Amino acid sequence: MDQLLEYRQRLLARCEAAAREFCAAVETATRPEVPREADGWSVHQIAAHTRDVEKMVYGMRVRRTLEEDNPLFEDFDGKAWMEEHYRADEPLASILDELAGSAQAAVARLRGLPSAAWTRPSRHAAYGEGFTTQAWVERSLAHIEEHLKTVISDQ
Repeated sequence: MDQLLEYRQRLLARCEAAAREFCAAVETATRPEVPREADGWSVHQIAAHTRDVEKMVYGMRVRRTLEEDNPLFEDFDGKAWMEEHYRADEPLASILDELAGSAQAAVARLRGLPSAAWTRPSRHAAYGEGFTTQAWVERSLAHIEEHLKTVISDQ
């Protein structure tokens, strides 16, 4: 049990650090408005996508898994969301502030939760059952780290 508690503490610390590292990498990106490839996203778009997914997908799934009994989550189409909601004129600083704030709020909420809260179940329409609070936190971290690698590789 101590190992699991330690793992969760490291997981939360890494969530905070990854969000900070992502924001720092985006802030130092040159020409963040220019698409990385002919059909690729710009760093600005990657930042907006990461912020939106963290807040509206993984953050929401963690909250609902903690508050509801075995909630069911629909699939999220990130590309369709971006096509409909992305604003090229949104200040990059605002995007990063929101992402950092969401990450900090999520970690603050998760710190000190009883062990049972981490194992609360949820379901996904496309992937089935067995998604715990911990699984959504792990996926959230993986998502930030995936885009952190993308931004860093562009520099």
